[in-house]
Amino acid sequence: MLKRSLSLLFMFVLIGFLVACGSDDSGADASDSEKAEDASNEESDDSSEATGSGEGGTLEIFSWWTGAGEEDGLLALIDLFESEYPDVAVENAAVAGGAGTNAKAVLAARMQGNDPPSTFQVHGGAELNESWVAADMMEPLNDFYEEYDLMDKFPEELIDLVSKDGNIYSVPVNIHRGNVIFYNKAIFEENGITVPTTLDEFMDVLQQLQDAGVTPLAMGDKEAWTATQIFENLLLATLGPDDYRNLWTGDVAFDDERVVEAANHFQTILGYVNEDHASRNWQDAAQLVGEGEAGMTNMGDWAKGYFSNDLELETNVDFGYFAFPGTTEDFMVITDTFGLPKGVEDPDLVKEFLNVLASTEGQDAFNPLKGSIPARVDADPSKYDEYGTDTMEDFQNSNLTPSLAHGSAASEGFLTKVNQEVNIFVTQQNVEQFIEKLVQAAGDL
Repeated sequence: MLKRSLSLLFMFVLIGFLVACGSDDSGADASDSEKAEDASNEESDDSSEATGSGEGGTLEIFSWWTGAGEEDGLLALIDLFESEYPDVAVENAAVAGGAGTNAKAVLAARMQGNDPPSTFQVHGGAELNESWVAADMMEPLNDFYEEYDLMDKFPEELIDLVSKDGNIYSVPVNIHRGNVIFYNKAIFEENGITVPTTLDEFMDVLQQLQDAGVTPLAMGDKEAWTATQIFENLLLATLGPDDYRNLWTGDVAFDDERVVEAANHFQTILGYVNEDHASRNWQDAAQLVGEGEAGMTNMGDWAKGYFSNDLELETNVDFGYFAFPGTTEDFMVITDTFGLPKGVEDPDLVKEFLNVLASTEGQDAFNPLKGSIPARVDADPSKYDEYGTDTMEDFQNSNLTPSLAHGSAASEGFLTKVNQEVNIFVTQQNVEQFIEKLVQAAGDL
């Protein structure tokens, strides 16, 4: 039975990937080692602070973080670990390309071949629980959480995302928000545009930008998840957080009139995106905003890291941000996590890394560079810019909802079908057919 489950898992990974908060093949530099050293030398009263064992060993960290910002954050985390464990050989096994697509293919092959990395990046929620946990390939971490007093260091809803059947299976290193609109400050100011808070106001802004001769909304759906992300935010806006979550349990049907409303809004929005959207990825779309060729883009806040690190733009000077209209009280959660695969050679060493990753030092070394916020509720806000502190406050005071586009809300099989249907809808824009296909796909929930 296990062998069959792994084969099915491998097939799903190869045919349709859940996409992460990462970049494509963009280069990166690791210029922030000094920041990492500062973080490692900083005193901390954190109960989960690691202490070096001097026992040596090899630790392989598998991820798709190869772009600027994300790679810098990972290297800062590795530097911190190496300062605590200088005798450990750390292998950064990041795989570039396809915003995580290539990495997930490699990971699936290795896991099926009984060659797991020491630990690997995976989104909390269904991507973790309905794949690797369901296939019985992860060790529970309940004792680890108790040993390092972590149960009250993460929000209960976040621990639920990395848990299944009463066991905890991974440690969140960060939080990204998926329901964010980034916009060009100069374009908004030059055209007297006010930040919209409702969907009706958003539609008005789209028209204002088009009338001004500016592409209203930059989209890069070379990979379908970027368009799916727009649709999931529209679902959240029309359904509200409770019924949005009820979609994934079957308590709200996909032919509900509010889902149809979201699809109609989606069709309208598609009339305002750049014509070359199908040939662009999310970075290309963000670049249009940064260079003043487009007014807005909907992207997770890894785009903030891209604006700051790659494009060298200043927050709230060159670009601004606001919650996707209609979701101002909600927070679409995307969390990168790391766990303990079964069958690794040195599970205790992996736990030492997870301890560093879970600590305030680790989270504060990683997240300012990544563009994300810490998963811990007791991280140091002074280490984050205005975007970071705003997002940290929103995270603690908003309705938390799992992202469909990034693997938290529903199974991979369902997401694969949704991405396919969204891709068709972007081209054909047939609302009735789209809803019919979503209803059919819901059989995989």
